[in-house]
Amino acid sequence: METPSQHRHTRTYFRLLIAAGGGALLWALVRLPASQVDFHFLLLAIITLTIGSRITVKIPRLSSHVSVSDTFLLLSVILCGGEAAILLAALDGLSSTMRLSRRTQTYMANIAVTALSTTVTVWVLRLCFGPVEGIAAGGAPLFVTGLCVMAVTQYTVNSGLVAAGMALKTGQGLWETWRKYYLWTSITYFVGAATAGVVVKLISFVGFTAFVVATPMIAIVYLTYQTYLKNIETVERHVAALRESEERFRSAFDYAAIGMALVSPDGRWLQVNRSLCAILGYTERELLGMNFQQITHPDELGSVMAHVRQMLDGQMPTCQTEKRYFHKDGHVVWIYLSISRVRDAQAGEARFIFQIQDITDRKLAERQLLHDAFHDALTGLSNRALFIDRLKLALARHKRLGSAQFAVLFLDLDRFKVINDSLGHAIGDQLLVGIARRLETCLRPGDTVARLGGDEFTVLLEDVSDTREVIAVAKRIEEELSLPFNLGGHEVYTTASIGIAPSTTGYERPDDILRDADTAMYRAKSLGKSRHEVFDKEMHTHAVNLLHLETDLRRALDRREFTVYYQPIVSLSTGEVQGFEALLRWRHPSHGFISPTEFIPVAEETGLILPIGRWALEEACRQMREWQGQFPRAAGLYVSVNLSGRQFANPELIEQIKEALETTGLAPQSLKLEVTESVVMEDIEKTIEMLRQLRALGVESSIDDFGTGYSSLSYLHHFPSSTLKIDRSFIGRMGAAGENTEIVRTILLLARNLGMCVVAEGVETDGQLAQLQALSCDYGQGYLFSKAVNATTAGRMLSEASPASLKTANTEGLAGLRVLVA
Repeated sequence: METPSQHRHTRTYFRLLIAAGGGALLWALVRLPASQVDFHFLLLAIITLTIGSRITVKIPRLSSHVSVSDTFLLLSVILCGGEAAILLAALDGLSSTMRLSRRTQTYMANIAVTALSTTVTVWVLRLCFGPVEGIAAGGAPLFVTGLCVMAVTQYTVNSGLVAAGMALKTGQGLWETWRKYYLWTSITYFVGAATAGVVVKLISFVGFTAFVVATPMIAIVYLTYQTYLKNIETVERHVAALRESEERFRSAFDYAAIGMALVSPDGRWLQVNRSLCAILGYTERELLGMNFQQITHPDELGSVMAHVRQMLDGQMPTCQTEKRYFHKDGHVVWIYLSISRVRDAQAGEARFIFQIQDITDRKLAERQLLHDAFHDALTGLSNRALFIDRLKLALARHKRLGSAQFAVLFLDLDRFKVINDSLGHAIGDQLLVGIARRLETCLRPGDTVARLGGDEFTVLLEDVSDTREVIAVAKRIEEELSLPFNLGGHEVYTTASIGIAPSTTGYERPDDILRDADTAMYRAKSLGKSRHEVFDKEMHTHAVNLLHLETDLRRALDRREFTVYYQPIVSLSTGEVQGFEALLRWRHPSHGFISPTEFIPVAEETGLILPIGRWALEEACRQMREWQGQFPRAAGLYVSVNLSGRQFANPELIEQIKEALETTGLAPQSLKLEVTESVVMEDIEKTIEMLRQLRALGVESSIDDFGTGYSSLSYLHHFPSSTLKIDRSFIGRMGAAGENTEIVRTILLLARNLGMCVVAEGVETDGQLAQLQALSCDYGQGYLFSKAVNATTAGRMLSEASPASLKTANTEGLAGLRVLVA
């Protein structure tokens, strides 16, 4: 809106402009020679005022117009002389304004602008070229130059005067106003000047008739230009409509009741709305610096990334799913996620629209309903349905893994009916609740306790080593339940009869093991109550099997049933074998090869691991020294031997290692000893001292299965070990989605900072190898290079290798080993 100050300045400006225009017009009338007002001038004036002034081109976004008569005015300057052209310009200004406005000030201003601009144009031409009439008679360069000067001057003065008035009225700068509204109109002046020049030349050849013929052509040119400008206006309206639509979408996006986000293919948040920030607790700026992977629950990330890849590949247009995000303060937020694929017209690549609804309350309600369906209403313990389901899972896991032992305890309270009948059902219910709470304190987090009904309870103990562990739990329960309960002012004592059914009997159905536990419980009751009994068949079978295994182990060393296998450790940068890991194998005369996971725990428990481990150490040293003697090129190889927890705790270990090295003649630097992470953390001070003694002896050590134990990083740099071995579980889950890759990257970075080498265990695929090489992992071992082979096969690998590279491709039993031996 125009301010009073702007209005005052604008009014003063136009008054001065009108005065100057009137002066220019008066000067032209006084100086006008009669000879200039001839027939040609009158004809030109008639056509200009009747035709030219009526064909106008509207200036976009403004109420001003440009008329075809500008061409005729430029023509009159050349043909009729300056004063006549000024007079015609004033008449044209009056004629054009009369059709567009009824305001007197507008009449006078337009007359003044046209008169002034034409006057300045005439004088500039006279100063540059002399008499105006002589321009047409000059040569082509002079004529073209004159036309250009005429167009530039007329355009500059005309648009400048109008732009100045507009700038004063709107408060904008002169340059900004002129550039925004009048810059493009220069085209009409140059086109008009060119058209006038062509007409002048035609007149010189054909006569003034050429002007009459050219007039419709000029009109057509201007009408075409007018159509072009209308098209531009239409496009601008469309752009404005699109911009308005975009603003409406942006407003709907920002203020939507659900969380919305624009996401890039790599997961970065590109735009987020307020609802999403409220759901996740982050500010908009914080989210835009993150990606959705960072806030997605690790258990959900794999499926989300799979959906994203399918959408990028065009396999599915949209995706709806329920996922878990992490709130900024750390708690889990359940969300309903809808993903749509869109294409960014500017960036030319795919984008994703995430629509996110917070369904945490609904999930909590569902969880409560599920809890009620599978839990006892009185005690809150699992009910029969949930217990049977857990028992089915334990049975399936036991069948799949074999070593996943479990046991079921069946409890029945002694004399509960007496308490219930004498003190009332309310006290009886309180007693049941108290029993439930005490049972929970006796169990581990992974165990399950349930109330089947009445005074019957069951317990599922998973991952138990043997029956003795189960019996220990039963005794703990008996001791806990023997303590008195204070219920409603009554001191109540009770006991329980417990039946135990271990999984090692070999059950197929959960009902069978529950039946046997119930049978054992009744046997306990029959033997006097307040005690526990183990189902006889299981205890007998387990004891016999354990005894046989222990007996066979004691004989295995004397009968030379043990052997050492060797698995290459390969440099991932050069492909060269750096050494071998010695792995103990037991070939039972009746059962064939027995898994180390079966006999090693028994050997540890019985103490047989000490003589067996000592033999394995000496054998590995002897074999490596033998290879070094046979194959000089293998002098740089080393053998890595595992030490069990009992071996590492053996005070005679250092002497046994010295003896093995002296007996076999193996250099200390050709031997490495591997100790698991869990073993080194059992007694940190003792571990550090033992590792220092080994290093003083010249023997390096490796921390095996790193990442699976509970080591503290604050202690790691104190351990004088040279190598970390990443557990195969991390390598096996290094997928294309980057699962566990960051953990491996962190371990590698940690090792490098501590000056330690890293060996990746369990490398089985080309993809894992490529990822480890990309992470600059030092060494690797696994089936991708070679399985563990016996000494004969390993020796054949060394003997058959070429002198130049010792390449071992296609060696029998090496599972396609494709590496070089250093």
